[in-house]
Amino acid sequence: MPRLLTIAAAQSGPISRQTSRAEVVARLVEQMRAARARGCDLIVFTECALTAFFSHWWIEDEAELDAWFERALPSPATQPLFDEARRLGIGFCLGYAELTVEAGVKHRYNTSVLVDTDGSIIGKYRKIHLPGYADRHPHHPFQNLEKRYFEVGNLGFRAWRAFGGVVGMCICNDRRWVETYRVLALQGAEVVLLGYNTPDHIPDQPEIDHLCDFHHLLSMQAGAYQNGCWVVGVAKAGVEEGVSQIGQSAIIAPSGEIVARSSTLGDELVIYRCDLDLVKPYKERLFNFAKHRRIEHYQLIATQTGATPPR
Repeated sequence: MPRLLTIAAAQSGPISRQTSRAEVVARLVEQMRAARARGCDLIVFTECALTAFFSHWWIEDEAELDAWFERALPSPATQPLFDEARRLGIGFCLGYAELTVEAGVKHRYNTSVLVDTDGSIIGKYRKIHLPGYADRHPHHPFQNLEKRYFEVGNLGFRAWRAFGGVVGMCICNDRRWVETYRVLALQGAEVVLLGYNTPDHIPDQPEIDHLCDFHHLLSMQAGAYQNGCWVVGVAKAGVEEGVSQIGQSAIIAPSGEIVARSSTLGDELVIYRCDLDLVKPYKERLFNFAKHRRIEHYQLIATQTGATPPR
């Protein structure tokens, strides 16, 4: 019997700076209901899905910055999302800005959670590959201040047994780094879920603006194929507070083929019935890590060439 998991990539259109959490959650709930009505078992929301992407602005006031973060999930504002998931019997993955206080020290992370069909949290991931910068770039048309507002995630890359398979998470810029997929695949990940807020203009490298969509899809397709896993990428798309962001939400098969993709820059569901057993030809044969991958060979080559061996 095939292991079938119907997944909805819930692309989000722009969210204005003035939009309340309640308004955003209502949009997400509507997408969740529509996904369940179309037979979905799991819906994946984007990075920092509850607000506008505030790292595009320079914020100096501590209280103003903290207001963009969630101190707990579920919270009063997000409880309807958890309640509706439980009522409908659908799981979800949600990206959000997390504020936590540990040993009296405040920490901020770019986070995502995986939630089961009963509304319980299965696992949490904190973004590791933070792009951008921490200082102000006044000559840029918008800022990219993730290094100022977030800390590097401290939970590592993890995979969980859920939804009939093995599921991992990453966020936005993580998708561009090969180790993201490899570390998850070494834990048996069959599905990788990720949200992103990606501008279609790179102020420091405008000469590669025309490649934004290509590089976005290339990184996910390569990650899927080379690690034998499904990849679900979900955009915050369209022009948000003057920043134009790519769409291209996509579901990618273990073959590296795009099997479903968004066609708009607004709220849109991209749905596909994923056969988790399609990972087997890649994990068991073509990319069988135990059979074909030898760390000691890499270490020997590194020693001979003077390079730093992998760990």
